[in-house]
Amino acid sequence: MASSPSEVKGKVCVVTGATDGIGLAAAEGLARLGARVLAVGRNAQKGRNVVARLQRETGNADVSFLQADLSSQTQVRSLARDLVNGFPQLQILVNNVGGFFLRRTLSVDGIEATFALNHFNVFLLTCLLLDRLKANAPARIVNVASESHRNARLDLDQLAARRWGSGMKAYGQSKLAMILFTYQLAVRLQGSGVTVNAVHPGFVASHLYRSSGGLVRLAEPFVKLMAKTPQEGADTVIYLAASPEVEGVSGKYFVNRHPFPSSPASYDELSGQRLWEINAQMVGLP
Repeated sequence: MASSPSEVKGKVCVVTGATDGIGLAAAEGLARLGARVLAVGRNAQKGRNVVARLQRETGNADVSFLQADLSSQTQVRSLARDLVNGFPQLQILVNNVGGFFLRRTLSVDGIEATFALNHFNVFLLTCLLLDRLKANAPARIVNVASESHRNARLDLDQLAARRWGSGMKAYGQSKLAMILFTYQLAVRLQGSGVTVNAVHPGFVASHLYRSSGGLVRLAEPFVKLMAKTPQEGADTVIYLAASPEVEGVSGKYFVNRHPFPSSPASYDELSGQRLWEINAQMVGLP
């Protein structure tokens, strides 16, 4: 990392999806830099194990776990309340949580599960924390996206009508939506002292596809041979969360620590504005 520990020491940093893969590696990296890390995950036992491991291996006692199933809007709202009420100095939000469901699956809120977890509920959590982040500016938001967005196309009429695909199609669409959201949010945050950027972590050997089953899980040993480690995938995430080199940089898509053009569809401002309205409707925000 380009940052010294003193630059993030004591800053409250939320990392979602922090009990596995890129999220766990990002939480560890930020803990090593001295941040006060709040690791969010849905499994309480894994969370306790992660806290014990990170405290032991990083020497940072300021690592905590918050339990929440972020596929549920009710639990997202509960988590946001806990963060706002319990951690008034929140300055860094890493939206890493994500999933991929090969078969069509609905969330508890009746939304396609991949889209609910990867996008709609990330939008909800971020919006609920914006006032706190603004109050603690300079602050940063890092959205974990993917190069899989490049071949995706969002049909906003179908999205508004609650009709969406499943599997890899929904995954790519959700990541395109995340980049559109990032760019739209950056515009809305101008002058606030809060920056937001998206990042492609690379092809990482993580547990993203564990819910997919079938041939996807059978391919996991081969994936691990070709993929980056979670630590390598988390490098740019940590860089965007902590490095002074990107202070004030906002509304960009990063690959390997460098701004990189995303797909032409991701720069459609009108689509970004309409998507924001659809997001708000889906999660019950004004």
